[in-house]
Amino acid sequence: MPTIRQKIIDLLEEDAHDARDLSQTLRVPEKEIYTHLAHVAKSMNAKKKKLEILPFSCFSCGFEFTDRRRFTRPGRCPKCRDTRVEYPLYRIR
Repeated sequence: MPTIRQKIIDLLEEDAHDARDLSQTLRVPEKEIYTHLAHVAKSMNAKKKKLEILPFSCFSCGFEFTDRRRFTRPGRCPKCRDTRVEYPLYRIR
């Protein structure tokens, strides 16, 4: 029986997903997905692969969070201060 992290790896190797999709597919809380993603990133480094975070962006002004390295969604946009920030996508390459 594969673990949650193994299931996350399998899903992310197939296609890009956001934390909400992973949470619904695996039936675990979204906050738990973020902690698993940190461990998945470390294990991918050992396998010579990389967990990519496709940039977050603001729905209002289009600002992209290109330098952000955290897995969680930002609270608001630093440019326009709007709280409508889209969920990031994760994938393994």
